[in-house]
Amino acid sequence: MTNSQVLFSFSDGVAELTLNRPEVHNAFDDNIIEALISHLEIAADLPDLRVLILRSAGKNFSAGADLAWMRRMAENSHSDNLQDAHRLARLMQLLNDFNRPTIALIQGLPTAVRWALQPAVTL
Repeated sequence: MTNSQVLFSFSDGVAELTLNRPEVHNAFDDNIIEALISHLEIAADLPDLRVLILRSAGKNFSAGADLAWMRRMAENSHSDNLQDAHRLARLMQLLNDFNRPTIALIQGLPTAVRWALQPAVTL
């Protein structure tokens, strides 16, 4: 299963989620967050899954939040921003509570995303 921004593969007990926006250093936006949530929910139900690997394409794991997304969100209502924050919290909760070992292969510059993931995964 794939989409253009997050790639998902599963083979021999190993699931891989790959952030695939190297042109913006894999910056997170609402589409990345929703794709990751969806893939994590599917992966959690795979009976033969032994480990989840989170990685990214390009030279940096993630630049953090996508600036275009942040500008767009600045124009949204308080309610929309609150819903957006809940979705990001859901993603972090899924990673933290994931029912198998989770490894993040993080390359490049250290960013806030790296530190946000640290409690939930093995770096």
